[in-house]
Amino acid sequence: MNLTQLTDKLNAVEEYERERVPERKLRSSKSFLGLYAGEHTAGTEFVIGPLFVAHGVSAGDLVLGLLVGNVLAVLSWAFLCAPIAVKERITLYYKLEKICGPRLTKVYNLVNALMFCFLAGSMIAVSATAVGIPFNLPLPTLQDILPNSALWIGIVLVVGLVTTIIAMLGYDLVSYVANLAAPWLFLVFVAAAVAVLPEAGVTSIGDFWSVANDKIWTGVPLEGQSKFTFWHVMFFSWFCNMAMHIGMADMSVLRYARSWKAGFTSGAGMLLGHYIAWGASGILYAIFLQQAANKLEFSPGPVAYYAAGLAGVICVVIAGWTTANPTIYRAGLALQSWYPKWKTWKITLLVGLITTSAAMFPALVMRLLDFVALYGLLLMPMGAIIFSDVYLLPRLGLSEEYARKKGLYINWAAGLTWVLTLAFCLVLNWVFGIEIFFLGLPGWFVAVGLYLVMSKVFQSSKAKVSHTVDVI
Repeated sequence: MNLTQLTDKLNAVEEYERERVPERKLRSSKSFLGLYAGEHTAGTEFVIGPLFVAHGVSAGDLVLGLLVGNVLAVLSWAFLCAPIAVKERITLYYKLEKICGPRLTKVYNLVNALMFCFLAGSMIAVSATAVGIPFNLPLPTLQDILPNSALWIGIVLVVGLVTTIIAMLGYDLVSYVANLAAPWLFLVFVAAAVAVLPEAGVTSIGDFWSVANDKIWTGVPLEGQSKFTFWHVMFFSWFCNMAMHIGMADMSVLRYARSWKAGFTSGAGMLLGHYIAWGASGILYAIFLQQAANKLEFSPGPVAYYAAGLAGVICVVIAGWTTANPTIYRAGLALQSWYPKWKTWKITLLVGLITTSAAMFPALVMRLLDFVALYGLLLMPMGAIIFSDVYLLPRLGLSEEYARKKGLYINWAAGLTWVLTLAFCLVLNWVFGIEIFFLGLPGWFVAVGLYLVMSKVFQSSKAKVSHTVDVI
């Protein structure tokens, strides 16, 4: 395929950014089953599982916290995000434009795209630790912020380029890659963990729980790491994808579903990835710490290679891709409003360049738990606004999609709700010392309440609102 043919193929990709998905493009739940299993049995699992070990989660808190949190996450996809996605069949970004107005949506899209870029960048970094094994890549540590070698930068560039090209080719290829990779990724995770358990002293099933408490999830954090409890695990596993379900970002994916019940397919990712794979990667990291005398290197690639050989290396590389690919795809959709005349693949290329640049900084991975929590928190109020606009405003006799109906640049009810909700969460964190993992739940209810009140105020006959729309 020459350059002209490739360009023609890219230009032919149609993602329905500003229209409903046609009936002929709808997909069965099987398509989403593979997508969710692949995306959530992926690169982040090689980071989050070990970070739970580093933060001193006990075995009991991990098992119970993951169970409750992941069930709540699946219910959030199934009952909050999927019904709206199937009802509207448009992207999150187009829906927000109708509700919030084009200017506010562009601000949101920029924040959203940057968060997606940073998340995808962390996964490119995960893959790079595996690609760098033959080159004796000096690995970053939990304390590193800046790139630690030119070799690291070069490998990240190569991995980022490949990942971006796959994302540029559109949703169909992203879904295909996820379906192809998901089954054996999970098997490698489990096989690698089982293979190293004898080194921890597990010789039978009956040995596992005592070893898990004494040598893996000991309840004692590593030096410089805070202590995590059941509540940290539960709320993190529920809200680590808050931007996707409660924040409604997966409207852009689930709009292709034939039924809202496709939201339940997220359970494949939660069970295989956010339960079993987090546990498996935690086991691998705990064994690595024992072998490496508690050196604080960030080493998904070498850890997987030690446990599963070449299959482990390939698993880490593909795992990073299966998370980064749909994330870059989503970021491209988010930026489309800034460059509406650009084809989607050109936007995705720009996103890939930003993502790859971010991947060079190890701090993005080392603070992944905090970053994921912050990311979800920043975008959560807009999910609450969409929920309120679809379900609550009509019941209160208020207009939904107010910006579209009135020709507003900015729906100030939505803008103030976003800002004031985040200010409320900031006060809880700074003044009352409530950790970021716990802010999403009260924040969502505050956002819903604020939006209803603000909508009542701005839609009342007494409110003076300019209905002038400029050309964007």
